[in-house]
Amino acid sequence: MKSLILPSLLAADMGKLADEAKRAEDAGADALHLDIMDGHFVPNISMGPAVVAMAKKHLSIPLNVHLMLTRPDKYINAFADAGADSIQIHIESECDATETISKIRALGVSPGIVINPATSADTIIPLLPIVDEVLCMTVNPGYGGQSFMTGPLDSIQQILEAAKNINKEDLVIMIDGGINAETALLCAERGANAFVAGTFLFGASDMPSEILNLRESTTKAHPSFK
Repeated sequence: MKSLILPSLLAADMGKLADEAKRAEDAGADALHLDIMDGHFVPNISMGPAVVAMAKKHLSIPLNVHLMLTRPDKYINAFADAGADSIQIHIESECDATETISKIRALGVSPGIVINPATSADTIIPLLPIVDEVLCMTVNPGYGGQSFMTGPLDSIQQILEAAKNINKEDLVIMIDGGINAETALLCAERGANAFVAGTFLFGASDMPSEILNLRESTTKAHPSFK
């Protein structure tokens, strides 16, 4: 499986979101990542279902929606209706993860589970059979532009091994936080196969080249090539 590259709209020019979203698609992005923050679960407020609906209207690539919400279960329908292709919820949120994941799936949307850097991968291993993707945060969620944390690298490897043990080698293991050409390789070597990059891609002088290079280098670095 080739690596997937997802520019994060949080790092885009907020004054022209539709144009920025289209720029990411035209640059070769595999999907667009949208960070939804409620100002409670994380100390920041970002965007809502209307932005997802806008992106759905302008793009043909999938929309990957990351809910950084205290009660994501209350908003699943709104984001599914807005056009989310996948919805990720945090294991640290205040909802029944299994029930919420089942609800996402029932709405025809691909479900994912997220862990923060300080959270043990053991907390999500039991959920691997019912999700399509896992997102490992490599920064504390809430703000873009933070520095990469190396602690979660062990979690990536643990999740990969757990996925192999249940014959789920098509699991998407996604990384978000401080991702650039160097840090992405560190994650790919441990088993990551999807990379969210905000500042690195939207701030690049040549986004298409950066996406291509990131995809090729991380695909080759993945353990499946060893």
